[in-house]
Amino acid sequence: MSRKKIDPKDVFYDEEQETCFEFPCEFPIKAMGRTGDELEKAVLEIVNRHVNELSEGAVKFNQSSKGKFTSITITFTAHSKDHLDNLYIELTACDHVLYCL
Repeated sequence: MSRKKIDPKDVFYDEEQETCFEFPCEFPIKAMGRTGDELEKAVLEIVNRHVNELSEGAVKFNQSSKGKFTSITITFTAHSKDHLDNLYIELTACDHVLYCL
């Protein structure tokens, strides 16, 4: 399956403000992929490289109705646009992640 790579600048860029967020801010990021240990392990490893500390309940899992796909939502404190961009870039490059919001 081929997926289109998205430039984070297209997602987070605002010409007037350079970003539409005020940092630091609580930010939920969602990664979706096929259900399995590989997805969970890969996403958590990537997030742990970029996020120093996750609060209790920061990670939530949700399976599709038939159980084929899982979404992992992680809410964390984003400190800058670069912080979000770097995390987003690494998650979207991961073979186990089909989509990232």
